[in-house]
Amino acid sequence: MQPPIFEYTLRLGDDALILGQRLSAWCGHAPSLEVDLGLSSLALDLVGQATFWLELAAKNDAQGRDADALAFRRDPHDFHNCLLVEQQNGDFAQTLARQFLFSNYQHLFLEALSGSTHKGLAEIAAKSVGDVAYHVDFARDWMIRLGDASCLSHQRLVKSMDYMYHFVDELFVMDEIDEALLPKGISICKAALRDEFDHRVSSVLQEAGLTPPKAKRSVILGRKGHDCAHVAHLLHDMQIPPHEADPRW
Repeated sequence: MQPPIFEYTLRLGDDALILGQRLSAWCGHAPSLEVDLGLSSLALDLVGQATFWLELAAKNDAQGRDADALAFRRDPHDFHNCLLVEQQNGDFAQTLARQFLFSNYQHLFLEALSGSTHKGLAEIAAKSVGDVAYHVDFARDWMIRLGDASCLSHQRLVKSMDYMYHFVDELFVMDEIDEALLPKGISICKAALRDEFDHRVSSVLQEAGLTPPKAKRSVILGRKGHDCAHVAHLLHDMQIPPHEADPRW
């Protein structure tokens, strides 16, 4: 049986790894050079975070796997990322809505986790929070630019936010892993972050001329592991051996 600290750090690594992989797919395909460079930078930050989290998870893995094995040698149902980060890129508006919601959550989460009593968690959180502050600014800037742009851009962003909001509640759910580490000050109370998250999101949406999404039926499945075609397809590309991906190898 795995210790709670392993599962806790694994989830953080999976969130960053999956979203980083999603964003990397935009490299060379974004609607402008500015967006291309921006999304590539976000992807690199997230993959770097994933490396730190998975290295920490590996130190507590009862099976003795290293960070590479955790990243590249697990089946889709063994990934415990939140569902938001694995949602497909779609058009830029859909990618932006996903990033806007996750970055605002992640920034609040890392700020709180930097005060963890677990030295490893606190150090990685403190190291990552500056990068995520940039992610928040990037997403905020583009939310306002698209929300206040043409009718088509506005409509696409409204539709994308409406869809992505199904997966927001899962970010704040406290389960047995969170609760097991909370009394020792290792984990944080994610539920306590919700009010500030809602405030930050609403403030930007108001500035962008967008109506906050209405309450949606929550989809809460990811943290327990799940069979999802999104992750399976993503891992097929991420885990494929180099000689199969490129005939020049």
